[in-house]
Amino acid sequence: MAWVLYSRCGCHLCEAAEDIVLAHRPEVVVIDVDRDAQTRALFDLRVPVLEIDGAVAIEGRFDEATVARLAAGRVSDA
Repeated sequence: MAWVLYSRCGCHLCEAAEDIVLAHRPEVVVIDVDRDAQTRALFDLRVPVLEIDGAVAIEGRFDEATVARLAAGRVSDA
């Protein structure tokens, strides 16, 4: 599974999300949304955004339990 975290420098939610995601998936690709206009237009006010295999899995506030569940390959706890 390919994990991509869209983030922004100076964003406290992004920094917290990056810490949580890196603890579970150190190979995650972190992309600064301000690197180009197209990426900024897609994710500007939505960051942080985690995509797994091209689909948005989480955006906004991240919590440890949700990231751990996704890292384990579980879509839901039901």
